[in-house]
Amino acid sequence: MFQIFGKYLAGRSHLNGLRERRFSTGFSLSQRINKVLIANRGEIACRIQKTARKLGIKTVAIYSDADTNSMHANLADEAYLIGPPTAAQSYLRQDKIINVAKKTKCQAIHPGYGFLSENMEFAELCKRENIIFIGPPATAIRDMGIKSTSKDIMNRAGVPIIIGYHSNDQSNETLLSEATKIGFPVMIKAVRGGGGMGMRIAKDDRSFIEALESARTESQKAFGNSDVLLEKYVLNPRHIEVQIFADQHGNAVYLFERDCSVQRRHQKVIEEAPAPGLSDKMRREIGKAAVRAAKAVGYVGAGTVEFIYDRNDHRFYFMEMNTRLQVEHPVTEAITGLDLVEWQLNIAAGERLPLTQEQISINGHAFEARIYAEDPRGGFLPRAGPLIYLSPPKPSRTIRVETGVREGDEVSVHYDPMIAKLVVWGINRAEALDILRAKLAEYNIAGVETNIEFVKDVCRHPKFQAGEVHTGFIEENLDSLFLKIQPPSAVLAQGVLGLIFCEDLTTLKAALDTRDPFNPFKTEIGMRVNHSLKKRFKLIFMKNEFVVDVKYEHPDVYLMRINDLGPWRKVEGQLTQVDNDLVLKSIVEGIMTKSCICRFDDELHVFTNDRAWKFNVPQPDYIKKLSSISDDSTGVAVSPMPGVVDKILVSKSDVVSKGDPLVVIIAMKMEHLIRAPSAGTVEEVLCSVGSTVGKDRLLVKMSAAPEEYNNK
Repeated sequence: MFQIFGKYLAGRSHLNGLRERRFSTGFSLSQRINKVLIANRGEIACRIQKTARKLGIKTVAIYSDADTNSMHANLADEAYLIGPPTAAQSYLRQDKIINVAKKTKCQAIHPGYGFLSENMEFAELCKRENIIFIGPPATAIRDMGIKSTSKDIMNRAGVPIIIGYHSNDQSNETLLSEATKIGFPVMIKAVRGGGGMGMRIAKDDRSFIEALESARTESQKAFGNSDVLLEKYVLNPRHIEVQIFADQHGNAVYLFERDCSVQRRHQKVIEEAPAPGLSDKMRREIGKAAVRAAKAVGYVGAGTVEFIYDRNDHRFYFMEMNTRLQVEHPVTEAITGLDLVEWQLNIAAGERLPLTQEQISINGHAFEARIYAEDPRGGFLPRAGPLIYLSPPKPSRTIRVETGVREGDEVSVHYDPMIAKLVVWGINRAEALDILRAKLAEYNIAGVETNIEFVKDVCRHPKFQAGEVHTGFIEENLDSLFLKIQPPSAVLAQGVLGLIFCEDLTTLKAALDTRDPFNPFKTEIGMRVNHSLKKRFKLIFMKNEFVVDVKYEHPDVYLMRINDLGPWRKVEGQLTQVDNDLVLKSIVEGIMTKSCICRFDDELHVFTNDRAWKFNVPQPDYIKKLSSISDDSTGVAVSPMPGVVDKILVSKSDVVSKGDPLVVIIAMKMEHLIRAPSAGTVEEVLCSVGSTVGKDRLLVKMSAAPEEYNNK
């Protein structure tokens, strides 16, 4: 599957003169590496397994208690329990991982990305144990992993760097003084950080210390080191990164660039290759600079050199080097027709690079959209929970769905909330974007909130369509990306029709289960003698209630009216099951449409061609459950998501002002600060450090202060 783009491009050679590349190796890879341990989880573990299987290499997986039934564990030839859910006790346990590798006679370990992929000590440990580490030498990880060191090396190698502070004095006073010299706003970055972890922006001196402490705490937990560096914050630059490869024989090439500018919380949402609007001259310059960076540290294997590109003066500056395979590597595979994991395995086995720089070219355009379990309209906070319904687009010659989950799996609070990566290819950017929009409309998920609708809205945005992207794109266009939406009457009609059919299926099943041959509901659902049935349905969308009255005219034919307004509309339809989907074909006043329906508990999901609509279906008053938290949230602090309590910053009887920090929780690798919703006195702290809390869990209870105190 992972050379599918190359084969597809070859099949379209009459359009763009492409040909499928096949490269030979100096010796059979299976003679050197025939078994590899994958020291990771989720979609990247599954990704590596597929290439290994293609090459005839056996794979060994590791898994935590939380991943017992995971996709990556089930796909491997062997899988071994490594420890509890917390990464520090499982996926970061170097000793346990090495023991499994030796026990299973693996010649190599592939670290994927994240976890131990950029850990110098782990690379050295593998070398001591005579196990091939599929990655660069430990010295390269060290030099590039410590950002202050990497800046000095890049400066000596002639790679442009941005102004900043990279020294060892980490006192608050020195850092604040240096930030003032650089000029606000400044970027605070963990020296061993990555993936947006340990990164904060301080807009002025008043907010600097709080941002600094937050970055330090997050960095310490993620990387075991709290040192930071400071950089001049380039306002709304582009984030352009270059994929490089180097072998053990001194050869290095670049596989062109990716634009990863569309980000939230300094983490990427959409990546594309090649970068739109970049001239061929600039493309060569930035590619050559990336190769110089790799050679400066004696690099081997796959790496990504990240640059800040100033849109105003059209200059680029070295930001950092990720000494591993990147999350977004599939877009590079798509435009080059190459399997980068296969390259990694070959190079780790001692082979030379299979292509020279002149033999590598760009073919077409590719996008990758990261599908996250998160709430974009709620500040992009991550979400955890079961994937009750999961229907991705079908893979094809131009479509890849990289994932490590299946329907019924759980998005765990312990790990990154990414569900999948949707990767598409087209002969140019416009075609690729059209395909991406179409396939996002086919990606249907229920059970947890996702960012799919948000990504669709980004793809529809005129500036994105024109390639006018930068790292502040989301923030700059927040209002136009989060327009107020209301369900059209046709969608409400489809929703109610879906409810009726779902209720009919439930009634029919119950009737059939009675085994009563004379039960009239086996043949006539909704039948009334000498009476036309009328029912009222309520649907809630984003706190707005819609009342739909329904008259049952004939089987599968209804009259509907919304909120007692307007005429009665004729609605008819049919519900059929196609594979795992309930497909609703509806006709509303002569207009036929198709949508997918999913109903569970009090939620109804209607997936149309335009967007997914999630409705809450209110329960009748007599069966409503009492809420554990009052609608009046004054005087309470609740967890906005599932997580683990990391710090408690207040005690009983403390007096706090509105906005004061109360509790810090860690959720999905990120630190979240819970602040006081109002001024008052702490009556009770209802959590403890290390405890796991659910969404909307009451953490701190307070007595309210006088109104004038709240306004101070």
